[in-house]
Amino acid sequence: MKNILAIRNDRFGEFLLNIPALRALKETYPQAKLTLAVSFSVKELAEAVEWVDEVCVWDDVKDNLRKYKFDLCVILNPTKEAHLASFWARIPIRVGYNRKMGFLLTHKIKDEKYLGLKHEVDYNLELVSLIGATTKDRSLRLKIDKNPNFIASQFVAIHPLTSDPVKQWPLEKFKELALRLMQLGLKVAIVGNGKEKEYFDNLGENILNMINRTSLIELAGLLKSSKLLISGDSGPMHLAASVGTKVVALFRSDLPGKTARRWGPWGEGHIILESNNLSSISVKQVIDKIITVLHPNL
Repeated sequence: MKNILAIRNDRFGEFLLNIPALRALKETYPQAKLTLAVSFSVKELAEAVEWVDEVCVWDDVKDNLRKYKFDLCVILNPTKEAHLASFWARIPIRVGYNRKMGFLLTHKIKDEKYLGLKHEVDYNLELVSLIGATTKDRSLRLKIDKNPNFIASQFVAIHPLTSDPVKQWPLEKFKELALRLMQLGLKVAIVGNGKEKEYFDNLGENILNMINRTSLIELAGLLKSSKLLISGDSGPMHLAASVGTKVVALFRSDLPGKTARRWGPWGEGHIILESNNLSSISVKQVIDKIITVLHPNL
């Protein structure tokens, strides 16, 4: 095996949970060049995965894969486009999920992720195991420097936004949480991207509104500099876990395939609050968990 292509061209949170699977490919085939194809928005972040040899944008290479002479293609998120492109490129070994024209693959597995019976990291490792790829290091890890502009004692980050309304803890509770943390003497940064930026303006001199003000790499550095992230099910939650920052995460517990069992923050030391009704989780409950994580620093 000399030339491997791995494709994961969706959102950055999902991408990050493939890091152990990518490590497994590189450790199992150390002499092979590992190329990673991602969406344009994820490219800079993907370049922080140390054991990937080259990162490219999927839309730039998908129509001309044959010239790269890949020996193996692992399609980590199934799409008809990726299955067709790898087939027409005559890549000898094509690995993926048996859906969306999965008959074009040479090695495939039934896609049962929707059942949410195990974590997304485990599902991804299961896929690459089809071609013998394994690793003992199942951690998420990115090569990211701390952001010197945000290094401060007792600094915490809050990500109050979500791309899926059914997973949203009420914004007014996030605002109350930020104010309560400030009263405890903590400095707070509100992070993320969304139209709700103005909702978190002018909350106090110890609360900095960074919504829509960072790239993914800058956000990673900010999160690495923070003591803790409080977030719902989101990409920044996985980014925090990838740079070694603990997370207090808020999850719905009644949506098969969307619970913390599949999508929770990966690694040790994180805390998850779950409920069938996110609105029923009180600010006090979250504060109590934050104190548990930060003690004795509070």
